[in-house]
Amino acid sequence: MANEFASLIQADLASLTNAAAELSTNAIAPAHQFGATPGQSGQAGGPFSFAQSMREAVNKVNADDQMAAQKMADVDAGRSDDLVGAMLASQEASLSFSMLMQVRNKVMGAVEDLVKLPL
Repeated sequence: MANEFASLIQADLASLTNAAAELSTNAIAPAHQFGATPGQSGQAGGPFSFAQSMREAVNKVNADDQMAAQKMADVDAGRSDDLVGAMLASQEASLSFSMLMQVRNKVMGAVEDLVKLPL
C-alpha cells in the first residue's frame, strides 16, 4: 500500500516537473516582436492588431476552460486518474479568465478616460 502511494506521488511529481518545464519554455515575446513572423524578431511581419490579440486571448482562455472541463469530466467518469492534472488545469483556466477580466477592466477604464477628455 505504501509503495502504491509512493509511486502515485512520484508520478504526480514527474507530472508537475514536466508542467513547470513546459511553462518555463513558453517565454513571453517582447512587445517589439508582435506582428513579426516567427524567426524574424522585430522585423515587419504585418501591423500589430489589438483587436486580433484580444480575440486570440479570448479564444485561448475558452480553450483552456474547455480542456479543464474535459479533464474534470474524465476524472469524474473514471476515465482518468490524473486528479492533480485536472485541478491544475482548472486553476490555470481560472487564473487565465481572471487575468483576461483585469485586462478588460483596464481597457474599459482607459476608454472611459478617453471619452471624458474635453475636445
